[in-house]
Amino acid sequence: MSTRDWQGKHVTVAGLGVSGIPAARVLHGLGAVVTVVNDGDDERARAQAAELEAEGITVRLGDGDTLPAGTELVVTAPGWKPGKPLFAAAAEAGVAVWGDVELAWRLRGPDSAPWLAVTGTNGKTTTVRMLASILEAAGLRTAAVGNIGVSLLDAVLGEEKYDVLAVELSSYQLHWAPSLRAHSAAVLNLAPDHLDWHGSMEAYAADKGRIYEGNTVACVYNTADPATEGLVREADVVEGCRAIGFTLGAPGPSQLGVVDGILVDRAFVENRQKQAQELAEVSDVNPPAPHNIANALAAAALARAFGVAPTAVRDGLRAFRPDPHRIEHVADIAGISYVDDSKATNTHATEASLAAYDPIVWIAGGLAKGATFDELVRTSAQRLRGVVLMGADRALIAEALARHAPEVPVVDLDRTDTGAMAAAVREAAGLARPGDTVLLAPACASMDMFANYNKRGEAFADAVRALAAEHA
Repeated sequence: MSTRDWQGKHVTVAGLGVSGIPAARVLHGLGAVVTVVNDGDDERARAQAAELEAEGITVRLGDGDTLPAGTELVVTAPGWKPGKPLFAAAAEAGVAVWGDVELAWRLRGPDSAPWLAVTGTNGKTTTVRMLASILEAAGLRTAAVGNIGVSLLDAVLGEEKYDVLAVELSSYQLHWAPSLRAHSAAVLNLAPDHLDWHGSMEAYAADKGRIYEGNTVACVYNTADPATEGLVREADVVEGCRAIGFTLGAPGPSQLGVVDGILVDRAFVENRQKQAQELAEVSDVNPPAPHNIANALAAAALARAFGVAPTAVRDGLRAFRPDPHRIEHVADIAGISYVDDSKATNTHATEASLAAYDPIVWIAGGLAKGATFDELVRTSAQRLRGVVLMGADRALIAEALARHAPEVPVVDLDRTDTGAMAAAVREAAGLARPGDTVLLAPACASMDMFANYNKRGEAFADAVRALAAEHA
């Protein structure tokens, strides 16, 4: 859409926040008549509203359900649920609803950088950051954008010109981005998550699958997760777009995989029936846990789809450093390793984390968000030396352990004070033996005891460092 298309257009922006405020400012700058609606009316919202109103933007606090008269378009924060009355009113009035991703896509210029997009239940941020590192190693101007890093609106409208963008997209964002068409895209995995928002697993998967619509070069899927390949089969793509699988085993044609500790490509080579291209060593992946190797293969597939050389894949993976609280090694104390994977806030992520170590003393618990733990415990029971449980919904994990791992010692830590994590670490140290890993992989959200998963991970690391000081 050109700038003149926005002149005088009445746009309602739903939600004050990290996406709503920039969207309102961008639209106002383009000449639209912008009204921001917001459910909350607290001190922070009033301060934000005052800033926007000083710029000439109308803000309506405490009423996010009513569609303002004359609205021609709604631009929503991605987290607003589709069932809100505001969206029902928009549908009845024939008014389109976009998310900030859709807005950024529509505002792209004719020479805008193509998007390499990533979604999945787990691993999105790591994969996108690996991809950006590989693209940078290839000498390309790029940025990690979307659900992380640089705002997509900033990337699309800013002065800096990019060759290609590495884009992380959540299921929420994809739901509100009907016209997005990526160069190539990957769905890393699918597991039940955010079902209260989407309404069903089928709806959640369908929103994830939107990332493949209109792909021009490659749809990257996980061979270990048939649902991701199913989404590729259902997608309407540009003729000639290829399905590219990644596997932790030896790859077949049109796949990337692992052979004798080497990441190899049998997809983007001249004779994929008989040839494979070495990309990197497993030891180049940091850390080389199985699910992280899968992330690296997905990133490599997208980079290769964009024409990146094998050496850039290797160099980019070597240069990559994971974000904190993602299977992060904190310390070794008396022969025991302490690992912080506080980001493992659901059972799918925790299963992958537990699969990376053996034997394990597992620290778990928090807010379950409706999750069940039987399958997680069943698949991981043989790796467990012991378990320390904490948090509001720890009893749910305890019950699953009693059913599927009754022989594993369990410490039920019934406290929520600021010293609870230090107590958990001490209890775990008491259960562990030299050669074991004490692993914080909660399988739950953190907000019952901590502001976020970062604070939870920091508390774990502080407790481990205090323990290390005692052994120094």
